Amino acid sequence: MPTTYERNQPLPSVGWSRSATLLVASCLALAAQAQTAWPSKPVKLVVAFPPGGVADVMARVVSQPLSEALGQPVIIENRAGANGNVAADAVAKAPADGYTLLVSTTGIESVNPFLFAKMPYDPGKDLAHVAALGRIQLFLVTKPSLPVKDTKEFVAFAKASPGKLSYGSAGAGSTPHLAGELFKQQAGFYATHIPYRGAAPALQDLLASQLDYYFDPGISFPHVRTGKLKMLAVASNKRSALFPDVPTLGEVGYKGVEADTWFGVYAPAGTPADVIARLNRDINKALAVASVKARFLDVGGEATPMSPAEFKAIAQAETKVFSALIKERGIKME
Repeated sequence: MPTTYERNQPLPSVGWSRSATLLVASCLALAAQAQTAWPSKPVKLVVAFPPGGVADVMARVVSQPLSEALGQPVIIENRAGANGNVAADAVAKAPADGYTLLVSTTGIESVNPFLFAKMPYDPGKDLAHVAALGRIQLFLVTKPSLPVKDTKEFVAFAKASPGKLSYGSAGAGSTPHLAGELFKQQAGFYATHIPYRGAAPALQDLLASQLDYYFDPGISFPHVRTGKLKMLAVASNKRSALFPDVPTLGEVGYKGVEADTWFGVYAPAGTPADVIARLNRDINKALAVASVKARFLDVGGEATPMSPAEFKAIAQAETKVFSALIKERGIKME
């Protein structure tokens, strides 16, 4: 008669140990991890400005070496509008998986929260810093008929003609606009601001003498070299490598008028730290490529590899300056 087992008596072993069970579980976990290792599909860069602009150029130039490093296609999508808010909002609400990234200026965090009455997202909570791309210096450029040959003469002329000068910008709240406000504040003169939908239309009106001056993000260089426009100074903490003889505004007595435009990459908040670290490493490697640096220089830019923390610190320093300026000057989105 076969042996019977009590209800609480253990069943006989059939050769399956606890260690074997753990080994199988570990193998399954590793297999699942391998299947979902990042990146396993294309990465999208959502550019906050139209095609052809500096942000778009930087994104497209970096996308090729970045794609090679990641082993996946890097897709560019332009979503312009609201001084970068349209693209930033879309990325802030995207899955935090490293596949949707934002390319924008630091203005989305140092300017927009103080410029717009209502923000669709919170840049401090909804976005994470990934990497800086580069910076663009702004140049004080005037129409050739303006009877001045340097910045000191320009300021004297402006003070002697209160309210008669006008300057253009790429739009209300843009860095060229804020540079113009900083300059007026430091030099103590008044001029009328005329916002445009981008820097190119402002340049065209300057060439047509419909404007007296503007802070150029680098698109006026050919006209400066041919004498169609006059370049007086650069609104930065250092001179331009392209125009080493042009002084900074600080050098000619107007300290604090520094308004470099910084471009960088952001991810949705909550993106895994290892993914951000990988992106930062590969983007910085791309920025070190000679052809990438040369292409940035073509549009007046300087490649600026740095850590996410360093990139964040730049935005925080900007915020102190621009938030106070926007409040004092009563600047609002038009």
